[in-house]
Amino acid sequence: KHGINAEYGSVTKDDNEQPWNTMKPDIFACIMDFFSSNQPVLLDEAALASSSSVINADDDETTIMIKELLDTRIRPTVMEDGGDIRFVAFEDGIVKLALQGSCSGCPSSSVTLKNGIENMMQFYIPEVLSVEAVDDEIVELQNQVFEEFDKTLEKDK
Repeated sequence: KHGINAEYGSVTKDDNEQPWNTMKPDIFACIMDFFSSNQPVLLDEAALASSSSVINADDDETTIMIKELLDTRIRPTVMEDGGDIRFVAFEDGIVKLALQGSCSGCPSSSVTLKNGIENMMQFYIPEVLSVEAVDDEIVELQNQVFEEFDKTLEKDK
């Protein structure tokens, strides 16, 4: 699994894969090849803002409070562990978040989501009934790009 945002990039391997010391040169080469291609690493700011915690003019008061809580209390803690959380939507009392980086696929991410994030959201924002993890368009696009890189690495072996 792979994750990337403006601050970091992460690669997660399964226990049954090759050891890190044999994978590291291929991963490093892949990253360097990408940077030398001069393609943008992230989508433009307008695309990122559409599903992130940027406050939009049409956001209601509850959504604004959710986004502020994410930015001030939750995301900094999650980013310390190499992950990130993106706001996707607030519908019918349910906060939908996309887990990225080391959070994506982490075995303890569901515990963090329910026991940590959901409890904090409900404490500060009573309108929040539940918090759910979903894939957003950016995560899906990142996964698609990284799958193509994986195929390239496999062909080169």
